[in-house]
Amino acid sequence: MSGVFGVVAKKNCNEDLYYGTDYHSHLGTQFAGLAVYGAELTRKIHDIKGSQFKAKFHEDYLKMQGDKGVGVISARDEQPIVMNSKFGPFAIVTDGFIDNADKLAKELFKKGRSFSEVGEGKINFVEMAAKIIISGKTIVEGIEKVFSKIQGSCTLLLLNKDGIYACRDRLGLTPLVIGKKGSSWAVSTESSAFLNLGYKLVKHLEPGEIVLITRTGLEIKRQGSKSNQICSFLWVYTGFPASNYESINVETSRERCGAQLAKDDNIQADMVAGIPDSGTAHAIGYSMQSGVPLRRPLVKYTPGYDRSYTPATQERRDLVAKMKLIPIPEIIKGKRIVFCDDSIVRGTQLKNYTIQKLKNHGAKEIHLRISCPPLMFPCKFNYSTRSINELAARRAIKDIEGKEPKSVCKYLDENSKEYKKMVDWISKDIGATTLKFQKLEDMIKAIGLDKSKLCLYCWTGKSPAKAKK
Repeated sequence: MSGVFGVVAKKNCNEDLYYGTDYHSHLGTQFAGLAVYGAELTRKIHDIKGSQFKAKFHEDYLKMQGDKGVGVISARDEQPIVMNSKFGPFAIVTDGFIDNADKLAKELFKKGRSFSEVGEGKINFVEMAAKIIISGKTIVEGIEKVFSKIQGSCTLLLLNKDGIYACRDRLGLTPLVIGKKGSSWAVSTESSAFLNLGYKLVKHLEPGEIVLITRTGLEIKRQGSKSNQICSFLWVYTGFPASNYESINVETSRERCGAQLAKDDNIQADMVAGIPDSGTAHAIGYSMQSGVPLRRPLVKYTPGYDRSYTPATQERRDLVAKMKLIPIPEIIKGKRIVFCDDSIVRGTQLKNYTIQKLKNHGAKEIHLRISCPPLMFPCKFNYSTRSINELAARRAIKDIEGKEPKSVCKYLDENSKEYKKMVDWISKDIGATTLKFQKLEDMIKAIGLDKSKLCLYCWTGKSPAKAKK
């Protein structure tokens, strides 16, 4: 997942753009970029693997002058892409995943088009979106072509002389919100980016909605759809705690997740803890519901380390997991601990770095409580989970059955013996005393949005429905 941010102001927008983009650093670890439209269109891109956005762009943003601009923290592609076209020069940033990119590229090659932004042999999704847009008679028609042609999702901001075209992907998988401060306007993936910059959230864009943000206000260019399929993992893990999606706050949703886990849980424990930081809110909810005191046997060393899930390579993920969590032996020794976390993807970090640290420092019991069901299917939109063979639940099923199963339906039923066998296998493999996953319906209840408006593919294998036009 990536994060996008844009500003249209009556004067220089560079400071709000710089800090607003930085507030998306939890969403991407590969590349970042800024583009500003003033006397001319200027762009800066940096590789941020192993570094921080603020340090990379501090000198750049001070030199960038213009009344409107866009920024991005990218999980995959170098962006923004800048193009000279029949619509004039423009810059574009995206958040999304184009599943049929190779097919679309072949179609464009046949028409004599080429791609300049190619990294590691992969088509740049942002350039792909830009090439589709310029095939339209207007920018709006071009964006509508993106909706109709791609399989996957594409939320984008397009900056040109007129302002910023902002559109949310047609399925509503990712959020996009509009904020206002005096005469300035902003658009953001994360609503939390507005709070310290003084913007008031005025609009959640609907799926497929296209707006043009100018110095005079907001122009709706295409009405959105009421059909929504937003990614549930935003509330479980990937979203920032202070953000609201569909008017539902992330932190309070996670507290409700933890409270649901505590119900009917008869474990005798000395403390509740969250695996920092993503498990913290879940642990707070568990503690409030159960009455078991909340403590911090593990603390996170934040400077210089990104989220352990987001790095592109397993080696980097393992290093971050190993180095960033520091145990407090005086709190751990001899204690029965309920540990809450957002999810188990691979389980390797829990096993090798979290649980092992607790055991090394004398934990008596380690009871894992996970705030979503077992992840069973890799995300079709590349937001939450990766390959199927990496998933802990799939490894468990393969080992139990001795082969790749034709169907995993019986393992999706929380009341089945097969489900219990899978959970027991994961618990033993990780080294936990006990393990309990959140039930799907309880997770949905904790999020607080109707089931029909959520993408639950990672747990159910059911693809999001197509949005109504």
